[in-house]
Amino acid sequence: MKTYFETPVEIRQQIWKELGRASQDRHHAWRTPVLATATADGFVNVRTVVLRRVDAVAGVLEIYTDSRSEKVAELTHQPRAQFVFWSERLHWQLRVTVTASVATDGPYVQKLWQSVKQSPAARDYLGTQAPGAVLDADWARAATLSDETHFAVVCATVIEMDWLELARGNHRRAKLTGETWAWLKP
Repeated sequence: MKTYFETPVEIRQQIWKELGRASQDRHHAWRTPVLATATADGFVNVRTVVLRRVDAVAGVLEIYTDSRSEKVAELTHQPRAQFVFWSERLHWQLRVTVTASVATDGPYVQKLWQSVKQSPAARDYLGTQAPGAVLDADWARAATLSDETHFAVVCATVIEMDWLELARGNHRRAKLTGETWAWLKP
C-alpha cells in the first residue's frame, strides 16, 4: 500500500530516505538510475548506472566507473549532469541535476577499491581494454585482466531536484533547491 506524503518536509525526507535505501538495496527501483552527460560535440550521452552511496547531509550521490569511460571524459569537460530515477512502487519520477567530480586516487578511492576488489565487480575495473573498445571475434577467449586498476568514483553534488508524483487524479510536482521548495504544474 502506498503511503501519501503531504508536506514538503515529509516529501524531501522521503526522497532522501528512498535514495539511501536504493544505494543499499539491489532490488530498489532507484538503484539503477539513468545518468545523462554532455558530449564534447554538444550531444547528450545517456546510460544506466548503479547508485553506490548517498550522503543526504552533504547532498551527494556516488557511482563507480572505469576511469577510461566516456562518462569520465564528459564529466571532466562538463561537470553538470542529470540523474533520472523512476519508482513504480512510489509512482515517483525524480530528476536530479548535479555537479560531478571524478576521483581516481587518494585515500577515499583506495578505501572503496579495497572492498570492490574482493568482489566479482573488480573485473570491471581491471580490463586491458577501455569500455566501448571494439572487440575482435575471439574476445571472450582473449579477455585479459591487468594488474592496473581503472577504478574511479563519481561524486555528484545535488544542485536541484525535480520531483513528480503520478497519482490517480492528482499528480504533484515540485522543485527542490537547497532548502527551498516550489510546487510546479505537473
